[in-house]
Amino acid sequence: MSLRVAVVGAGPAGVYAADILTKSDVDVSIDLFEQLPAPYGLVRYGVAPDHPRIKGIVTALQKVLDKPQVRFFGNVQYGIDLKLDDLRQFYDAVIFSTGASTDRALDIPGIELPGSFGAADFVSWYDGHPDVPREWPLTAEKVAVLGVGNVALDVARILAKTADELLVTEIPANVYEGLRTSPVTDVHVFGRRGPAQAKFTPLELRELDHSPNVEVIVHAEGIEFDEASMAAIRSNKQVEMIVKTLQEWAIRDVGNRPRRLHLHFLEAPAEVLGDEHVTGLRTERMELDGTGNVRGTGEFTDWDVQAVYRAVGYLSTHLADIPFDHQSGTVPHAAGRVLDLDEVPMPGVYVTGWIKRGPIGLIGHTKGDALETITSLLEDELPPAPFRSPEAIVQFLEQRAIPFTTNEGWLKLDAHEVALGAAEGRERIKVVDRDEMTRVSRS
Repeated sequence: MSLRVAVVGAGPAGVYAADILTKSDVDVSIDLFEQLPAPYGLVRYGVAPDHPRIKGIVTALQKVLDKPQVRFFGNVQYGIDLKLDDLRQFYDAVIFSTGASTDRALDIPGIELPGSFGAADFVSWYDGHPDVPREWPLTAEKVAVLGVGNVALDVARILAKTADELLVTEIPANVYEGLRTSPVTDVHVFGRRGPAQAKFTPLELRELDHSPNVEVIVHAEGIEFDEASMAAIRSNKQVEMIVKTLQEWAIRDVGNRPRRLHLHFLEAPAEVLGDEHVTGLRTERMELDGTGNVRGTGEFTDWDVQAVYRAVGYLSTHLADIPFDHQSGTVPHAAGRVLDLDEVPMPGVYVTGWIKRGPIGLIGHTKGDALETITSLLEDELPPAPFRSPEAIVQFLEQRAIPFTTNEGWLKLDAHEVALGAAEGRERIKVVDRDEMTRVSRS
């Protein structure tokens, strides 16, 4: 018998799950539902625009969307346009792969002041997400970025670069105009632990130094190592490469490029300073404790900054009709099978990607995650849905007057964006407005 599967979320996690299903021995048809008119999730709306080679993954994802067993339904919001009970009417199984797109909180005084931002919101702005404001308050000359993961480096790099440098990318016109008037001179990145504990990748780190307008300065007082740090350096090639680069940068002469990007280690954010707006950041000097963790020294420094961006992790949001662990930001599951409040698997309901394991790991880690979930799904005996015709869900969406988009519509939008770019000698210009995205896709 054939299998009908709905996947909620058309980012890499959802597309990988669909791909693995199509390669199984089962006769399967898969419908991917996405709240945005375009697919690819954080590949389109979370990867910095000056990372074209990471966006190369789009080519592989598109091959999956082009498979005859797979359909794409964009501009359909789960929990509003349809719910779990609706999906159960049309599908034997439902896989949730909605990822993580909000900022994890940072509980320090002053974090809610105007001028204090979450990195995820800024990323959504510069990536042209249709559901965020078109303008961003880029008024600070000196900026603090909290965190030393890849997102923190992306945010710092976009803040520090000139708008003209980014004009070769797909940034929308409103983002270019916002960055063009930014008065920034210094961007300070703060990590509470040492260089051997940094969470970014060597490639991401080295890219900081490629801009002709940005001087990267590593503050040597934070370049310290304990026994656990040395063990990590010896056992992990990636850590060794990161540490080697940071050590080299810490001892080199500072050049005269017009903007500066500072990297500070062993400085933990303690308080965002200011009354009605951010006027500074207070950090506590930390020391390594031998295990790779840190303890406070009681020594504080106040930094003159007018904006603070926290990049301390993403968090998933609670989905309607299924349980959610608000502490971890994940859905309780057993090998991808969603567990109800009694910790019993919900029949035919599965989870994969960051909503399953938390926002850790690179895009490639999502493949193994999806394989576990699909293995569970194929092992289970699933009762057939009442309305299994592929046209039934189309009729349902049309009856509700939901202006959904399709894979064919996405290819139209893709070609439209490429044409917009070609007119200005650029590879692509991303369409930001949701209504315009939908109109082009459905034309």
